[in-house]
Amino acid sequence: MTAMIETRGLRRTFKSRKGEVEAVAGIDLSVDGGEIFGFLGPNGAGKTTTLRMLATLLAPTAGDAVVAGADLRRESAKVRERIGYVGQTGGADPQVSGRSELHLQCRLYGMNARQSRERADELILMLELESCADRRTDTYSGGQKRRLDIGIGLAHRPRLLFLDEPTTGLDPQARARMWTEVKRLGDDGTTIFLTTHYLEEADALCDRLAIIDHGRIVSAGTPDELKRLVAGDLVTLSVEGDQAAALDVLSGEAFVRESSAEDGLVRLYVDRGEEAMPPILRLLEPLGSSFGRSRSRSPAWTTCSCARPAIRCARRQRDMKLLRDIWLIFGRYFGIFLHNPAWVVIGVLQPALYLLLFAPLLKSVASVPGFPRGGPYNVFVPGLLVQLGMFGASGVG
Repeated sequence: MTAMIETRGLRRTFKSRKGEVEAVAGIDLSVDGGEIFGFLGPNGAGKTTTLRMLATLLAPTAGDAVVAGADLRRESAKVRERIGYVGQTGGADPQVSGRSELHLQCRLYGMNARQSRERADELILMLELESCADRRTDTYSGGQKRRLDIGIGLAHRPRLLFLDEPTTGLDPQARARMWTEVKRLGDDGTTIFLTTHYLEEADALCDRLAIIDHGRIVSAGTPDELKRLVAGDLVTLSVEGDQAAALDVLSGEAFVRESSAEDGLVRLYVDRGEEAMPPILRLLEPLGSSFGRSRSRSPAWTTCSCARPAIRCARRQRDMKLLRDIWLIFGRYFGIFLHNPAWVVIGVLQPALYLLLFAPLLKSVASVPGFPRGGPYNVFVPGLLVQLGMFGASGVG
C-alpha cells in the first residue's frame, strides 16, 4: 500500500534562554493510505509539534518528509492543497454561522459560489449540523464546534486529515459521537492522523499507532501489539476450589507475566490469551478444580528556458488567488461590520469628530511655508483612513 506520510529523521528545536530545547528528536514514521494512525503520548511529548510540521505550519529544523505525495520542504503548497488540518482550538469565526464558515472555506479552496453552497450543505448533512447550521458559532456546544471544525478541514475533500486531540474537553456523549464521525471518515477512505493522550481513544479508533515521549518514538504497532508488549492479554478464571494452589501452579509458567487471586477469581496476564487458555486448563486439571467461567481479552526543472513561461503563469495564478482570497475575507468582515449598528455609528461619527477636533490645528499647520501641496487634505485623508481601518479591525476582531 502507498504511504501517505513518510518521515526520515524529522527534528525540531526551539531556542530558549537556557539554550536549545529539542521538542522533536528525529522521528521516522510511515503512515499508509486509508488508515487511521494515532500519535499517543503525554502533554509536552512532541505530538502537536510533529503534527504542525507535517501540516506545513512549522518548518522542521532537520529531516525530510513526504506528505500526501508531495515533498514537505520543496512542495509545501501542494501539501496544503491535499491535506485538512483541525487544531486543538478550532478555527471557526464566532461571529458568523456554521454554514457561512463552511461556504467561505470552500470558496478559499477555489470552488465557485454554487459548488461551495453544495459542498457546505453536504458537510452539514454528513456531520449532523442541520439544527445549528444557521446560528452563530459562538452559540454551539463543544461537540457541535468540533464537528464544524472537522467540516472545515474536510471542505476541499483532502486525501489526508490531521486531527489534533479532537475530543479534548468534550463530555462523554459528545466524545462518543466524535469517535463515530472519525470512524466513518476512515471507512470512507480518508487517511487520518490524530494525536491523543487517551489510551482508550487510541485503542478504539486507530488501526496503528506510535507512542512518543520526550520527542522520540518509543514504540509503534497496532493497539493489540502494543498492549501485549506492555501488559499482555488478561485471562480471568472463576475457580471453585483451592485458589492458592491454582495460583502457585500457574504463576511459575513462562507465558504468565503477572497473576493474582481475589473474590473467587484468578487473573493472569499472558502473552497471547487465545493460545494460553489450553495449557492453563491442562495445568489446573490435576488439582481437581472446577471452573465456573473463563475469559480472555486484549486490554532542476526551473532552470530550463522553456519552463520560464510556465513559471510566470504559475506566479500570476498564485497572485490572482491571493487577491481573490483577500477579497473574500474582506467581504466577510465588511458584512459583519454592516450588521452591527454600533460599529457603523462609530465608523461614521469618528471621522466627523476627528475633523471637528483637529481641523483648526491642522489648518494652521498646513499654512506653514514649505508644507506639501494639497494643504490639509494631505493630513486629513491618511489620518481618516488609518483610524477607520483601526476601528473597523478592532470591531470585527
